[in-house]
Amino acid sequence: MYKNTAKTLLIVFAFFIVLPAVAQQSTFKHGPVFEKFGMTAEVPTHTVSEDAKFNVAFDVARAGKEGELNIRFESLARFINMHVKAGVKQENIRLALVVHGSAIFDLLNNESYQKEYLADNANQALVLALLQNNVRVIMCGQSAASRKLDVTQLVDGVEVELSAMTAHALLQQEGYTVNPF
Repeated sequence: MYKNTAKTLLIVFAFFIVLPAVAQQSTFKHGPVFEKFGMTAEVPTHTVSEDAKFNVAFDVARAGKEGELNIRFESLARFINMHVKAGVKQENIRLALVVHGSAIFDLLNNESYQKEYLADNANQALVLALLQNNVRVIMCGQSAASRKLDVTQLVDGVEVELSAMTAHALLQQEGYTVNPF
């Protein structure tokens, strides 16, 4: 009797683990801009105009799990993929990633990250892809100073501002809104 109960529980457990993964694979897809990041689902009833313009700043203060993508960084790739897939012109999407707190370590180049964590920085390819798609990546200079980071330790192309507060104030003057997610 115990073997049948254990077998049944194992089957039920596998069902609840496998089903969401299969459903996500069939519903959420990469692209059209980022082929390795930012999976999205189509929403045929959306109301976003193809002429919509977005100037959005994303604020990230927490590091991702060691050895994994920072899902908050990936939100920018998801935002671009989602809107371009919905018909918005990519040139109408201006994003900025403002990074402070422990999240600044996710901006380290591989060499610096390996010295600290003995592993590759899973975020380096994502940060480079964001930069190549005209996303501004801005690190808080105050966070860097408090953690003794030097600009030579960062992925090439990351900007350093006086502070995250300064970056947000300047971006707001340029018409950026802050994404609440």
